[in-house]
Amino acid sequence: MNLTPLPRVMVEPLVRAALLEDLGRAGDLTTDAIVPADATATMVLAARQPGVIAGLDAAALAFELIDPRTEVTVIHPDGSAISAGDIIASVCGPARALLTAERTALNFLCHLSGIATQTAAIVEAVRGHKAKIVCTRKTTPGLRALEKYAVRAGGGGNHRFGLDDAVLIKDNHIAIAGDIGTAIERARAGVGHMVRIEVEVDTLEQLDIALAAGVDAVLLDNMSVEQLTQAVAMVGGRAITEASGRVTAQTAPAIAATGVDLISVGWITHSAPILDIGLDAPAAAISPIAGKP
Repeated sequence: MNLTPLPRVMVEPLVRAALLEDLGRAGDLTTDAIVPADATATMVLAARQPGVIAGLDAAALAFELIDPRTEVTVIHPDGSAISAGDIIASVCGPARALLTAERTALNFLCHLSGIATQTAAIVEAVRGHKAKIVCTRKTTPGLRALEKYAVRAGGGGNHRFGLDDAVLIKDNHIAIAGDIGTAIERARAGVGHMVRIEVEVDTLEQLDIALAAGVDAVLLDNMSVEQLTQAVAMVGGRAITEASGRVTAQTAPAIAATGVDLISVGWITHSAPILDIGLDAPAAAISPIAGKP
C-alpha cells in the first residue's frame, strides 16, 4: 500500500492539544507520585482484536512530546492487517513518560485504527467492482486530516477535504436557488474553470437536468439499486457517478454492481467503533525501583 504519512506539522498540534487536555493544571498526579523519575520501561502496543492499523505516528508523537527519550519501534505499520494478540509496536523509555502519554496515544491509535478497520471491511465487500469507497466531511471537528488518513490506511479514498475543494450542489442549495439548472448556472459563473462541479440528485428527472447542464459528477442520493442502475445507464460515462445513502457492508456489493464509480460512506468516520488496543508492560521489561528487590 502506498500510504503517504501526514506531515508532522499537521499532526503535532492535535497531539499537543490532546496531551494538554489530559495533563490539566498539575500533570499526572498518580504516575508522578508512584513511579521514580529514573525508572525506565519497555512496553508493547498489543491488539486485543483483529483489524487494520492507523495512527501510529500520532501515538508515537504523544510519547515523544512527553519525553523525547522515548523510542517507538513499529512492527506492524499503518495499513497493516493484524490479528488479536499481535504486537503492533514496542515503546521504551522513561516509565513516567510511557504511563503519562498512554491514554492519549491509545485514544488516537484505537480511534483511527477503528476507522481503518471498518473502511477495509467495506472495501473488501465491493472487491471485484470498479466502485471506490470514499469518506465524507462527516468527521470529528479538528480531526478531519487524521480520520481521512485512516480511511486511506483502510484502502478507501477521500471525497472533498473541505468546502474549498470543489463545488457540491446539495438539496438546500437547490432549494434556495430555486431549481437545479439555476444552481448549476450560478456555480459555474462563480468559480474558475479548474473547479469541478458535482450536483446531488434524488430522482432520475433531476439527473437528466444535471446532465444537460454538463456537470462533472452526480451524487445519486438514497436511490434504490434499480434507480442506480438506470442512472448509470443514463449518465453513460458523461460524468462521475457517486452513490450515497444507506450504505453498509451488506448493501455495498449490490450498490457497486450497478456500475457506479464511487460509493460515499459517512459512518466510517463518524460512527466507526474503536479497535481495541492496549499498552502492556511485560514484568521483565520494567527496571526495578531503587530500594526494592
